[in-house]
Amino acid sequence: MKIILLLIAALFSLNSLAETVFVKYRGSIDLGSFSCTWTQDTFVNRLCYDQSEEYVLVKLKSTYYHYCEVPKSSVSMWLSSGSLRSYYYSYIKGRHDCRVYRMPSYLS
Repeated sequence: MKIILLLIAALFSLNSLAETVFVKYRGSIDLGSFSCTWTQDTFVNRLCYDQSEEYVLVKLKSTYYHYCEVPKSSVSMWLSSGSLRSYYYSYIKGRHDCRVYRMPSYLS
C-alpha cells in the first residue's frame, strides 16, 4: 500500500518539476504544455511546440526564441528537413513574428 501511495504522490509532483526556460523578448515560460525535441544540429539545438497554441520555442545555440501561429505541419517538416538551420531561415524566421501574430499567454 505504501508503494502505491508513493507512486501516486510522484505522479502528482511531476507537474511541479516542469522545466522553465527564458525566452528572448518574452521572459520565462514553463514547458509543461510543450512537446520538446533535442536535436543533433549545431545551430537549432532544441525545438519545443505547443500544438494547441501553435507556439514554437526554439533554442538557437544557447538562446531560446519564440514564434507564433506556426502550424503543426511546418513543425513536422522542420524536424524532418535535411537542414534545420536552412528550414529555419527559409520558413520560420520573419514569417511567424509574435509582434504580428497572436501570442499565447501562459500563467506564471
